[in-house]
Amino acid sequence: MSTLLRTEPFDKLRLAPVEGRVSTGSAHRSLAPAPGISDRDLVVQGTSGLLAVFNEAGVLNPADVHTADTVCRIGLEAHDKIRLALALTVRALRSGSVCIDPQTVRSTAFDEAAFDETGAAVDLAMLPWPDPEEWIAAIQASPLVAVGADQPSGRPLRLAGGLLYLERYWQQEEQVRIQLQRRFAAPVPEIDQARLATALHRLFDRKGLAPGEADRQQLAAAVSALSSVSVLAGGPGTGKTTTVARLLALLRDQPGPVLRVALAAPTGKAAARLEEAVRAAAVHLDLEDRERLGDLTASTLHRLLGWMPSNRSRFRHDASNHLPHDVVIIDEMSMVSLTMMARLLEAVRPSARLILVGDPDQLSSVEAGAVLADIARAPGIPDVDLGRRLRELGLSTEDEAAPVHGVVQLTHTWRFGGAIDALARAIRAADADTVIDVLRSGASDARFSEVDLESAPTEASARGLAGMAAQVREAGIAMLEAARSGDETGALAALDRHRLLCAHQRGPYGVLRWGLEVERWLAESIPGYAEDGEWYLGRPLLVTANDYEMSLYNGDTGVIVQTPDGVRAAFARGAAAKLYPPVRLDAIQTVHAMTVHRAQGSQFDAVSFVVPPPDSPLLTRELLYTAVTRARRQVFLIGSEEAIRRAVLRPANRASGLGGRLAPAGKAND
Repeated sequence: MSTLLRTEPFDKLRLAPVEGRVSTGSAHRSLAPAPGISDRDLVVQGTSGLLAVFNEAGVLNPADVHTADTVCRIGLEAHDKIRLALALTVRALRSGSVCIDPQTVRSTAFDEAAFDETGAAVDLAMLPWPDPEEWIAAIQASPLVAVGADQPSGRPLRLAGGLLYLERYWQQEEQVRIQLQRRFAAPVPEIDQARLATALHRLFDRKGLAPGEADRQQLAAAVSALSSVSVLAGGPGTGKTTTVARLLALLRDQPGPVLRVALAAPTGKAAARLEEAVRAAAVHLDLEDRERLGDLTASTLHRLLGWMPSNRSRFRHDASNHLPHDVVIIDEMSMVSLTMMARLLEAVRPSARLILVGDPDQLSSVEAGAVLADIARAPGIPDVDLGRRLRELGLSTEDEAAPVHGVVQLTHTWRFGGAIDALARAIRAADADTVIDVLRSGASDARFSEVDLESAPTEASARGLAGMAAQVREAGIAMLEAARSGDETGALAALDRHRLLCAHQRGPYGVLRWGLEVERWLAESIPGYAEDGEWYLGRPLLVTANDYEMSLYNGDTGVIVQTPDGVRAAFARGAAAKLYPPVRLDAIQTVHAMTVHRAQGSQFDAVSFVVPPPDSPLLTRELLYTAVTRARRQVFLIGSEEAIRRAVLRPANRASGLGGRLAPAGKAND
């Protein structure tokens, strides 16, 4: 079985099940995807039936087809509907889902379109999808499928609650569900309520809040102190890390031994930002509370759990070797996958407090799962005992429902306001008309330029890009001047002055194209720019893989600067930059532009976002919201109004059973 290039439009491919060699009527070439060729352009030679049809239509890629064919051959399963179900379940993982619903998969799981000879999109609902009832009956009867939650493992697929999983991901979701429910129902760590009330009053002073406005930071700190598991949710600028700093001072004010605290985040960049933000927030505390905090450091989740090069799927800390900490705080939880959450929960001691911090409206993990959103939005029963204790602290009334699953949403924006805040709120509310109104309002902090990025450049498109080009030049010149003068702190500050974000890696909307465009703009403005070799001064750097020996992590950004010891790569590390000889760096690339996913956990003074086309499978509400909220002071969107409206109205569809299955948890009957 080999893979071939699809060269003809969709309607020239046969929709009926086919046997043997898949042909498009043109010369066949066996090849891996070349630059500019996606998996959607490849068909598999030698497969048949529904797999061939869905592969030809671009729904399934070669890996999906090969996996389904191989597993079904080994399992002696010849049913065409089972082969398709298995391939679609494998495909779902690539889009972040951990399962599929055979009843609705034809209308909910696929946003990509096939194209006819005119370039018009073809409705994938016209494909020969199996009848849902017949499909589920075939799945239930298959020897490859374990049916229900109670059937022993050992089969590659599991059908539970109407959802079809690969067994590995079912087991992980079940592990996360059981662990969370046990922790939700666990006894609350012992706490001195009177001392807690005093500390809450001291640490949260209501400055900046309107009369009558609830102090949700204070509420979140109290819920975290009174719960085994809590979720501190909120968008950028809502004070999540400020709340974390005050919460830690509050917990360490309690009687007894000093609590052992772990701060962690999914990436090195996010961990560094967490550490810096907690330290910055601690500066505003009283001396006694600052001393209680001590010298807190943050690490990546991999380092916290004890990453082992010899076993990439397991960690040193697990169910048989728990972490020693009494309080574990994980920031940027939206980036944590289902697999990582399963590893984390088994490693945290059952008696420890687990505090999950993040924004459930952001993009989810690159890997499968949307754990934070599942927990934050899961239905459940208000915790009556927690509600009573909150009323005793004066933080709740009889009319207010107690939190569910320890979730508190911060809503007051402290960092930015104006058009950026209005834009973010409208995106979250799926209000496309308001989003467009804000962008066309003429506000200086949220701008929009409608530019056709797929056509040849014109004077009109150049005018549309002039604002972004000016920002790029200004930041690049400032970064180079600081790099030449040996001011690594200034160079790193200039690096974060403006960031160009894309959804795609390639094509007219991709990082590669726009990185070259930025280099051209800078070369036009700065004589001799980038002409002094690979490690030219002012070169912006992106780390693309973790290097634990060097303490550099995937997503870290830096700048090449001049120092008395020669050229060095400067990376932000707390108050001072850390310098590295360039020859010691590995997995480094130039970062004139980056994907929105890589920008998670970061903030920039100004952000320009190249909005992908309306038919892009990456274009979602979460993508647009994440891009917009990376900006502290100004955001500039480049693309079409149609694409922006499509993004606002199109939430990411990550199929998961976790949220619905958390509902039985809680202590409502106490």
